[in-house]
Amino acid sequence: MINNISEQFKLFLTSSTFLAGVTSWFLAQFIKTLINLLKAKIHSAGELVEVLIWRTGGMPSSHSALVTSLCTTVALRNGMNSDVFFISFVFLLVVIRDAFGVRRASGLQAKKINEIGNELKENGTLKEYTPIKEVNGHTPMQVIFGCLLGFIVGLAFSLLK
Repeated sequence: MINNISEQFKLFLTSSTFLAGVTSWFLAQFIKTLINLLKAKIHSAGELVEVLIWRTGGMPSSHSALVTSLCTTVALRNGMNSDVFFISFVFLLVVIRDAFGVRRASGLQAKKINEIGNELKENGTLKEYTPIKEVNGHTPMQVIFGCLLGFIVGLAFSLLK
């Protein structure tokens, strides 16, 4: 039984679908980090690691890259008529809609709330104001570039295996 589990785990880690998803996410984060470095928006090693591994928002969308590469590899490995492709496609639509729809709108709202809160604190209406987190959503262009990156990576991994 243990050999079977370890073999299954090895197959999972070497799957073109898994590798395409991880690679596209990492490439998107790496490109995002390079852009931030070139724009001098990174001021410490900790911030560099945060942008490289975790920070959301920015060009290109790593969420869009990941789900597009997933969907691409599933389509090419299982066919566009398969149930698993349909599930991955619906997942893609939900993630992309969230990336530049809901998350972007809530980030813009948080920014405005922080502006109002800081103004009320400055004019003495509020004694204290703790800013709320501004979630970084994506512009449509950031999502499009993430999708293009994900498609290219998914296609490459599907053709290589």
